[in-house]
Amino acid sequence: MATEVQSCFRRVEKKYLLTYAQYCAMKAGMKAHVKPDAYSNYTICNVYYDTDDFQLIRTSLEKPMYKEKLRVRSYGVVGDDGRVFVELKKKYDGVVYKRRITLGAAEAAGWLNEGGACADSQIRREIDWFMRSYNPSPKAFIGYDREAYAGIDNPDLRVTFDTNLRGRDYDVDLRAGDHGSLIIPQNRILMELKIPGSAPMWLARLLSSQNIYSTSFSKYGTFYKQLMGAAPQYGEYTSEVRRYA
Repeated sequence: MATEVQSCFRRVEKKYLLTYAQYCAMKAGMKAHVKPDAYSNYTICNVYYDTDDFQLIRTSLEKPMYKEKLRVRSYGVVGDDGRVFVELKKKYDGVVYKRRITLGAAEAAGWLNEGGACADSQIRREIDWFMRSYNPSPKAFIGYDREAYAGIDNPDLRVTFDTNLRGRDYDVDLRAGDHGSLIIPQNRILMELKIPGSAPMWLARLLSSQNIYSTSFSKYGTFYKQLMGAAPQYGEYTSEVRRYA
């Protein structure tokens, strides 16, 4: 049975690739303005759906005004009954819109991969339309370890740091583990800012003082480029790999 939780989001998302020194400077500079979120440190696992010719990610990499994607997300590796989020994510003119429902992992796989049943809802019908339009299938697993913070005065502000970004195009199932090949070097950290509007002044000044600028970066897109031989490889991720090299 599907249970809907905070099912709709609208926000601006900015990404930054940091050195370890910049990461430390950001942590120190934002200490008075943010606090760890409810879980603070966790592993995020995603399965991205795409067509056999990777139409969705190829279109996304062309940076159109509008783009959309479907992924299934879990927090940590799950079993058949573990909770996952089926997310339809759209971006228009720099603003991200996300709609999602939550299901058991086996139920989600049965619905999306085998045409099984899923409790009716508006979001489910939107995802069904997406599936009929593209006929996608699981194409890539992307995982990473996240450190997350929320604004003290503005809880809608979120700052996250992702490390050990890794992906695989085999065993594309959230129940199959979180291993994969590294997508970016171990000594780089992906920071993301998620805000409902403009960044607060203290944050803008902090970014400027450290010469930190936003970048166009796609985790799935970078992994796709590696699959196609258009981006460098960085080796395999295992639990023994140090967080920062």
